[in-house]
Amino acid sequence: MRRHALPPFCAATINRVAWIVLAIIMLVAAQAHAGAGNAPKYVFLFIGDGMAMPQRSAAEYFLAAKDGKSEPGIVKLTMNKLPVQGMTTTYSLNSIITDSGAAGTALASGVKTYNGAISVDGAKKPVPTLAEKARDQGMKVGVVSSVSLDHATPACFYAHQTSRNNYYEIALDAAKSGFDYFGGGGFKDPAGKKSKTEGEKPNALDVLKTAGYAVADTRDAILAAKPGARLVALNPELDADKALPYALDGDTKGLTLAEYTTKGIELLDNPKGFFFMVEGGKIDWACHANDAAASIQDTVAFDAAVAEAVKFAEAHPKETLIVVTGDHECGGMTLGFAGTRYGNYYDYLKSQKDSFEGFTTALKAYKKTHDAASAKFEDVIPMIKDSFGLVVPAAADLEAMKTVAKPDENNTSPANPYGMHLRDFELTAVKDAFTRSMQGDAEKSGNEMDYRAYGGYEPLAVTLTHILDNKAGIAWTSYSHTGVPVMTSAVGSGSDVFAGYYDNTDLSKKIMAALAEK
Repeated sequence: MRRHALPPFCAATINRVAWIVLAIIMLVAAQAHAGAGNAPKYVFLFIGDGMAMPQRSAAEYFLAAKDGKSEPGIVKLTMNKLPVQGMTTTYSLNSIITDSGAAGTALASGVKTYNGAISVDGAKKPVPTLAEKARDQGMKVGVVSSVSLDHATPACFYAHQTSRNNYYEIALDAAKSGFDYFGGGGFKDPAGKKSKTEGEKPNALDVLKTAGYAVADTRDAILAAKPGARLVALNPELDADKALPYALDGDTKGLTLAEYTTKGIELLDNPKGFFFMVEGGKIDWACHANDAAASIQDTVAFDAAVAEAVKFAEAHPKETLIVVTGDHECGGMTLGFAGTRYGNYYDYLKSQKDSFEGFTTALKAYKKTHDAASAKFEDVIPMIKDSFGLVVPAAADLEAMKTVAKPDENNTSPANPYGMHLRDFELTAVKDAFTRSMQGDAEKSGNEMDYRAYGGYEPLAVTLTHILDNKAGIAWTSYSHTGVPVMTSAVGSGSDVFAGYYDNTDLSKKIMAALAEK
């Protein structure tokens, strides 16, 4: 059989295809080995719990609006200015929507697992974490969180438990970790729940001390700590869940997340380098409660911690890797609302002075002296204005509000003088929620529609956050996590591999690969 030569144009086409394929192979190989030979000595992993693109963007739009900047996009968070940006999927082994245990395990260990697990795989077998690998290489290790240190995300870096609710056992794992610095929240169950057969258990804080940790719980003691000693730095002001107060509510006694980060850098810096995980945990909690202002302020506080790492990296530009991500989105936060159409009024949010939790605390004080029969809506009107800036209108106001022109969708018309006044249907919702709040927990219905309205939170508090957020142009779809991907940002040695679209397990593997090159 005769062989026929390919026509010239076919040969040229094949050559071009071959070169394209070769170029792609070379590009993939280059990306796979980006940073090779330039392994980071200092590795920061920042995790915004519940933080995806909406939470980041809402913080930027709020910061611009509160300062009177009319154009969006003028203000940029530090994390959003990092040169490498990627998108990360968050699904767990058994669900599109992950919990923080499964997500934390993926980020810490590069392994998919079931919701509720703490660094164990689907068969409930322990899996090594990148923090433990860094420790085994001689690096110092720090774990900081604005929520309790035995909460799911921080726990996943040092503990191995089949359930995230094993708080006592998680605290004991901290003592066994050999890590150098724990900071932020406290421990939820340091004494351990006693059973009839187990008897008395050693307090986890005592176990930590026996393991060589100094435990500091005042601002002065934490700031006075010197490098060399292992430290557990418990914030002197903690809420009922052993977490830092919301940034919106303020903290007069303790440290900010940024200060815990700065202190960690001081304590961990050494010739062999360090791995440092910092979590902004209450971004998630605020979003569970659909409180945009609280979420924004905790996102800003988290970003201030990122800024401290960037400042450190400027002094060590070739030795530092900073990665910022979220473990999942929370609340189904959306930047747009049917009632405002294309408009947005983020400056309204600056009127909120208390988180939903701060307002709930004030309402509880009122409920101690009033029951459903004696409570009067007029009593809480000043509380509503003080906490949220929302005005309960008089009858004349309601009539005048009918004639006020709505701002156009480009925000170019004069501001609405009644923008923070409750409209008639909003006022009805607030009064109904007040009635429900005063009925007490024993009288709250457990039906589905009640959950959709209040999410299990104090009815009046969550109704007020919904109304204020909607006025600003923000809406919510859930009181739980959602399955949307999160944004990942990076800068520094080997950071190029964090561009693109990949899974949270791959994010962990990318950091592990960087550590393996040391």
